[in-house]
Amino acid sequence: MKVLVPDEEGVRALADVAGVEVVRYDPRQPFHVEVRDAEVLVPGFLTQARGLQDLTGLRLVQLLSAGAEAWIGQLPDGVALSDCRGAHGGATAEWVLAVLLAVYRHLPRFVEAQRDGTWDYHQTEELAGKHVLLVGAGDVAGETAKRLHVFGATTTLIGRRQRDALPDLLPRHDAVVLAVPLTAETRGMCDRAFLAAMPDGAVLVNAARGPVVDTDALVAELRTGRLRAAVDVTDPEPLPADHPLWSAPGLLLTPHVGGSVPLGRERAYLVAAEQIACWASEGTTPNLVVDGY
Repeated sequence: MKVLVPDEEGVRALADVAGVEVVRYDPRQPFHVEVRDAEVLVPGFLTQARGLQDLTGLRLVQLLSAGAEAWIGQLPDGVALSDCRGAHGGATAEWVLAVLLAVYRHLPRFVEAQRDGTWDYHQTEELAGKHVLLVGAGDVAGETAKRLHVFGATTTLIGRRQRDALPDLLPRHDAVVLAVPLTAETRGMCDRAFLAAMPDGAVLVNAARGPVVDTDALVAELRTGRLRAAVDVTDPEPLPADHPLWSAPGLLLTPHVGGSVPLGRERAYLVAAEQIACWASEGTTPNLVVDGY
């Protein structure tokens, strides 16, 4: 079974998978004739679906990212899609902990005070004892819950079939972490009503995708000073320099770096190798994307 990979790291990662011939391709160029019979394609990070009609033998696209929204609905008939769930959850969960600690311990305010040469002594908050609602029950949410418990926080995980309970749960939690895939169902789910249901002083953390949150609604709510937020993703993305989200009060914003860590690519290829091995032996993968998640 021929598998196309975009770099030498992929060649090394898949070299020992039984029944697989690993071929490197250049993602910047059209697919050469000699690779068009490949059964599996591993796209590079942040690449788009293009030229797939030239791969006449293609049966599986194995992503290196957990998010698959850019590929859903873009594949030829008969081609399966498998994501990289399990590769980036730990790093993203670490980002969630970092921003929650930063918000509760007022680190952005202290950074500003340091820049101004001001000794801004005051009491801060703490993560211990906080009730955190995790909207999502996948890898990121699970890894986040484990880390939150170490810090003395309590968690509630809400999966896809439990989201009808959100109106009752939102008012009872100090922080809400969004960790859902971007689908037709989750696009804009964090809207004005969602934000209004959160209690005063609560923190919204978006570790999902930008369009899961109604950006205008978030800006409007932050300007009231009632809520705080930390986001690693935005809508649009990258965020234009003149966008009002940059100056929204009470917001900690990072440029989609939650999973961008030195070992991220290595972990992604480990998961990809496991998925491709399953495909080679069983004709399916544990991470198969079904019905848009």
